[in-house]
Amino acid sequence: MTVPSTPAPYDLVVVGFGAAGLSAALSFAEATEGRETPARIAILERSTEDERGGATRWTGAFLRVDEQRRLDTDWAEHVGRVSGGLADVEYCRTVERESPQTLAFVEKHGVEIDYADFPLPHTFDGGTPSMTPPASPRGGGASIVEHLGAALEKDPRVDIHYETEALRLTTAEDGAVDGVVVRGPDGRTRRLTGRAVVLACGGFQGNTEMLTRYVGDRACDLPLIAPGIANNRGDALRMALELGADTAGQFDGIHAEPVDRRTSKADAVLYGFSCGIFVNGRMQRFFDEGRDTWDNTFEHVGYEIWRNQDQEAYWIADAKTLAIPGIMNSLLSDVPPEQADTLEELADKLGIDAEGLAKTVAEFNAGVGEGEFDPTRLDGKSTVGLTPPKSNWATPLDTAPFIGVPVTAAICFTYGGVRTDLDARVVTPSGTAIPGLYAAGEATGLFYKAYPPATSVLRSLIFGRLAAHHAVQARQSA
Repeated sequence: MTVPSTPAPYDLVVVGFGAAGLSAALSFAEATEGRETPARIAILERSTEDERGGATRWTGAFLRVDEQRRLDTDWAEHVGRVSGGLADVEYCRTVERESPQTLAFVEKHGVEIDYADFPLPHTFDGGTPSMTPPASPRGGGASIVEHLGAALEKDPRVDIHYETEALRLTTAEDGAVDGVVVRGPDGRTRRLTGRAVVLACGGFQGNTEMLTRYVGDRACDLPLIAPGIANNRGDALRMALELGADTAGQFDGIHAEPVDRRTSKADAVLYGFSCGIFVNGRMQRFFDEGRDTWDNTFEHVGYEIWRNQDQEAYWIADAKTLAIPGIMNSLLSDVPPEQADTLEELADKLGIDAEGLAKTVAEFNAGVGEGEFDPTRLDGKSTVGLTPPKSNWATPLDTAPFIGVPVTAAICFTYGGVRTDLDARVVTPSGTAIPGLYAAGEATGLFYKAYPPATSVLRSLIFGRLAAHHAVQARQSA
């Protein structure tokens, strides 16, 4: 098959317009600015211009850093611990090393890092439960997309190709990657030639066939946490595997989150569940809501709801939870919780079995042990004789008003992906780098068994920059 090429080669072709792709493209543009021979850059985006940005556009983008932009000092070891030693800890230490300068890079382009109070403790600060305000971009991930995207739009060396999908990589006779075959909005294919290609187009969470193949049955029951990830169709993995690339990460692992199923709002996550209880469709508790801080449990709740609870669960709490200062900041839905003066009225509003709910709540209340309720720390206030237990924040649900939210699990990203080295170069199973090919962000595999959160956007930005820096060096030495 003959595919027409662009008339002149690009120096860099970036597949994806999220945090990783934008970071790679803009870092490369800055590093080659003022050169005698101008560098040309192409960015491919499956979506329309209005919907650009993939998952990054829709996330609140927690950042696991302190006010000096330093990564949580426990994170690399945390990833190693939860993965059972399977994760690449040196990759994680690279994230730690590169965090300050990477955030300085995005701040230089107008992204503001905010530290807003959060009502419940997290372990983003040295691995110890803390009420330290967590970091995030003001305006969420959309701020990264718009600010970095605007800088690239102003650069005459940059071509942005919207509604364009990457079909396959092309190589020179020596095996070096030298371009991408793409399909544009007219349905026709052509080849974009380039000295280097960065795969930054997310995982395969938007591809039900791949999800079923790797994650398992009932993958089709997983709604997407945001519309932008429908474009994350595993293109990076598919194209890299065709060239003999290696993989990393747990391929049947996913990051799923409990979301309010009454709304179509993106990222409508229920973070503040620790001080209530979950029941399934049979009105049975199924999870220790207080076994750890929310950041170390919300993913496990989501997975459990999908895998074992038929995608149906309800969060139930009472006035004591409502009294926690700022608690509504931990419920990201645009629909407030259902509220009632009695459990029976609440059950009616939620459309669930009132008798079954009352029985489970009564059993829970009877099992609450001694101790002082303190939502700002692991308070040790637990249940006695209940299965599953509640290890912290166990307080009777006995004070009106009662509140409830129907939840389901939504997929955020997949664990398995392309394997890279610490320069973001895609490698083969022997560890040999494929010349001219890079990958960054959720297109690359890292996590096993659990995702220690607030680092997905951060690692995307970091390894996008590292890919660009290496590609610049390769261009200079060519």
